This record gives sequence, structure tokens and C-alpha cells, in this order.
Amino acid sequence: MKVFQIGAAGGVGRRLACLLVQRGDQVSGMYRRPEQADTVHDSGAAPIAGDLISDTVEQLAEKMIGHDAVAFSARAHGTDMDQTTAIDGTGLQKAAQAAEHAGAKRFVLVSVFPEALRGAAEPSAGFEHYAAAKKEADAYLAGTGLDWVIVRPGTLTHEQGTGLVTAGPAVVYGDVPRDDVAAFIAGALSEPEVNRQIVELTRGEEPIGRAVSRLADQPRA
Repeated sequence: MKVFQIGAAGGVGRRLACLLVQRGDQVSGMYRRPEQADTVHDSGAAPIAGDLISDTVEQLAEKMIGHDAVAFSARAHGTDMDQTTAIDGTGLQKAAQAAEHAGAKRFVLVSVFPEALRGAAEPSAGFEHYAAAKKEADAYLAGTGLDWVIVRPGTLTHEQGTGLVTAGPAVVYGDVPRDDVAAFIAGALSEPEVNRQIVELTRGEEPIGRAVSRLADQPRA
């Protein structure tokens, strides 16, 4: 499989690239800042300069041509609301349109768990805007003709992955190592029957491979 990554230098993105390359996939990793090129290269992916904000749909599509799938794990990382809209909102829409133009039918989006940070007494306006942008992005992707999968991980941690998760359309909120999020996405990318599904993901007791197989077998409306 040839996979085009957006957010390839991030915590989930670089882990995902390593897993895909190790199993023999060809991976192209888009990076925005010059200093990220080495991070992408070190993961085993081929670095490709690009910018969700300034690139047009046509420019993004040109980069994606020849790829089978797109994995989108980019996010604005707590920057201002305009950046959040441009990356997490409009950026996702542009990427989805580009994937359709380029013929990259499979599209996996890393979104946000609905309960994320809801324990705070007064969630910040910035976070509320981020959550709203992510939900709009989810709705947009779900309305496309792509074979999409929306993954909503719980609170991401830097702990070593266990290979065990809880995965489903609605699960109780919790945390999850970035290692396991990347491993789940890698599994989902290679299982075509996991498509047009929203998957909430936390640490758990089910092996990732078994979780992916179970989701592939689930009937869909």
C-alpha cells in the first residue's frame, strides 16, 4: 500500500510511518516546517513539503497522486483559533477533496473524543473551538464518497503501547498510548472492510488485531 500522511512529524504520525514502513508499505510524509523533514525521514517515510493552509486543493492532490490512502493526524496544537480553523477544519476539507481528485480512496482521520477535557471546570474558548472544528471536520468527511474511518482516541499518552485497546462506535472515555493509536490506524488501513465507521479508542483488554477484525465484521447501515 502507498500511504500519504498529513501530520507525519507528529507523535502519532511518526509512529504510524515506522509501522507502515516496517511491514513494507510505501509512505510519503508531508511536513510544513523545514526542521520537520528530518523527523519524517527518520521514520522511514519520504518527506514531502506541503502546507494545508497555503496549498490549494489542486496542489495537495498533485502530491497525493499514486497513493492508495491518506492518513490525516495533523492538528493545530493549541495555537490560535484561526490556525485551528485553517488546519483542523478547512485543512481537512481541502485534504479530503484532494484525495478524491487524486484517487486516494481510503482516508483515515484522527479526530478527538467527544469527552476530551470535559473534566475541566471551565473549558477554554480555544478548546471549545477546537472541538467544534473537529466535529465539523468529522461531518464533512462522513459526507464524502471516500472509504473513510474516523478514529477518536482518548487522552494521548507517551507510555509504551500495550497492543491492547477498547475500540467501538461508543466507548467509555479514557486514555490511550500514542503507540496503540498508531498501531490501530495501521491495522485499519490494511483492512478494507473497516470503512465508513467512527471508532472511539482507549486503552483496554482486546488485542488490536482482534479489534480491527471485529470492526470489519460488524454490520453497517
